[in-house]
Amino acid sequence: MTLRDATASLTAALTALYPESEADAIARMVLQHLLHLDGLHFMMAASQPVQPSVLAQLPALQTRLLAHEPVQYALGTAYFAGMELEVTPATLIPRPETEELVRLIEREQGTTPGRRVLDVGTGSGCLALALARVLPAAEVLAVDISPEALAVARRNAALWAPAVAFQQVDILQDVPTGVLPGSLDVLVSNPPYVRESERAQMRDNVLAWEPATALFVPDDDPLLFYRRLTEIGHDLLRPGGAIYFEINEALGQETADLLTQRGFAEVRVQEDIFGKARVVRGEK
Repeated sequence: MTLRDATASLTAALTALYPESEADAIARMVLQHLLHLDGLHFMMAASQPVQPSVLAQLPALQTRLLAHEPVQYALGTAYFAGMELEVTPATLIPRPETEELVRLIEREQGTTPGRRVLDVGTGSGCLALALARVLPAAEVLAVDISPEALAVARRNAALWAPAVAFQQVDILQDVPTGVLPGSLDVLVSNPPYVRESERAQMRDNVLAWEPATALFVPDDDPLLFYRRLTEIGHDLLRPGGAIYFEINEALGQETADLLTQRGFAEVRVQEDIFGKARVVRGEK
């Protein structure tokens, strides 16, 4: 069976769940991963036969994908900011939109070496590791409530940014140890922000697999993490330090208002590549 045939076969099976274009993209991702090919070499090898050892792995992967398991969990990896990261159901799957948060911080903070950065709710470690790689000589601490997520993040850090430090912290109750008031240059977080009432709008491959504690907040207090992070940022950031949040697109102004009310300056809501409110940033 050629690579083209194997891709078409897996695509056809996945159209039971996904539009054909998405099914094709997932099938290509699977074959590229198994064959260790980038996009260009994948196209060049389309007419080449696929090794039997690779073909033998496809039925089990197809079964997992047809059970709505996200392809990143089935393969155990996701790509973010030039890194191939381990992901498991203990961590959210890094989204391309979140890379815009990295690029914004790099533009605003990357000219000064030695920035002290705190990433709250690190999950797979994607933000902390990416920032450690783009900010010169940065000192990065990443925290999460989940020991399982921190184990994944530490394994990713060993490959991509070994100097990043980690702590298990329930940020709603505590603050990281060893971080003095007025000592941080950057506080960044992609916290839970999906309201419980928004569950109905989400797909099964998210609801059934990604960790609910990293996704959902109660409808009657959807900004609880942002309110707490604003308080912590006010205490831990130095004057001129900056805070960056990924946000619920429906609550951009409300999130920005939290920073303004706490005395932060230069507060802005930034849109992503799709024109949706994605980031709120402010300066102490």
